[in-house]
Amino acid sequence: MAPLEPFKQRMLVLHGLCNKVRGDGDNHMRGMSCLLTGIELFPGNIQGGSDTPAGWASGISIDQELKNFFQSREETRTRFGSLEFGVGVTDRADPWTRMSYGGPNQPIAPISDPYQMYQKLYGQLKDKESLQSVLDDVRDDLKKVRKLISAEDRRLLEDHETLVRQMEKEISEADRQKLRVSPPSLEEGVADQNDNVPRLSRMQIDLLVNSFVNDMARVATLQYTKSVGQARMKWLDVSNGHHELSHEPDKNEEAVAKLVKINQWFAGELSYLVQKLANTPEPGGAGSLLDSTLVVWTNELGKGNSHTRDNTPFILVGNGLDFRMGRSLRYPRVPHNRLLMSLAHGFGHRIERFGNANFCGAGVLQNLT
Repeated sequence: MAPLEPFKQRMLVLHGLCNKVRGDGDNHMRGMSCLLTGIELFPGNIQGGSDTPAGWASGISIDQELKNFFQSREETRTRFGSLEFGVGVTDRADPWTRMSYGGPNQPIAPISDPYQMYQKLYGQLKDKESLQSVLDDVRDDLKKVRKLISAEDRRLLEDHETLVRQMEKEISEADRQKLRVSPPSLEEGVADQNDNVPRLSRMQIDLLVNSFVNDMARVATLQYTKSVGQARMKWLDVSNGHHELSHEPDKNEEAVAKLVKINQWFAGELSYLVQKLANTPEPGGAGSLLDSTLVVWTNELGKGNSHTRDNTPFILVGNGLDFRMGRSLRYPRVPHNRLLMSLAHGFGHRIERFGNANFCGAGVLQNLT
């Protein structure tokens, strides 16, 4: 974690948090799709490395829970609520590639193409009138078929209606929003492919921070690659696949050295994000953006070569909540659901459970504040 040394007093390193969710799917699937949801996967037909296939997560993720909380209040409502960034995430959709969920069976795909994200954030919506017309037609069609379908199909219909309302709201918000700062200038022609991951990472981080400054969202996720990812960090002179290296035994010193180099690179990207937040004044307030932001850095597994989800790493950076930073805390193998609850409480969202209720009985984590 050497790249994060300048922020040592603004960090909180948590040990002993465990993803205790069991059920369908393999540890990679549950590691990824239960990381932010804290609840089991639905039964399904996606076969992983275990005997039991699985489907999507059966509950909402904490980022979307917080998004809904902020969007429910006028003073914290923003144009998008949340933004889902990706770097090197495959186009394939399955429980290995999704960590954010809008609800049960509602995976949210991160946007890995920074140019697509730029268009989402700052596009001029030249065809705004035609899009509004299409939405009007869709709404009328949905009303016509409502009485002709089953209860199950009506639930799907309601999801479509929610999407239509969300798109209409985004069009309206785009009209009213005044940018505090100009959009970042993106390097042109950077293809969404493995060897460009370092450049794509910086482009996405720049967009993320700019979106916060312009108050487009209060919550964002930034996902690098995917579970069982085969990224090859050639810019680090590491030609092996990341997943392949993570399965090597601890006695393989060469593999361990390469994994350390990879993790240092990820820490460097986090440092770039945190430094950028620290150098950005808080819009309309005192201090920096980092003073009112909490960054959570985590991973799907506690250890790759054993596939354990015990002692899943969680590193918190910033001062967005009332947590006492500059410490390292050890917990006795407690469910990570309690941290997810603690994050909600830190933002004033006093939920009594999150995810599987069996893992929430002891309440929020002690000794954070």
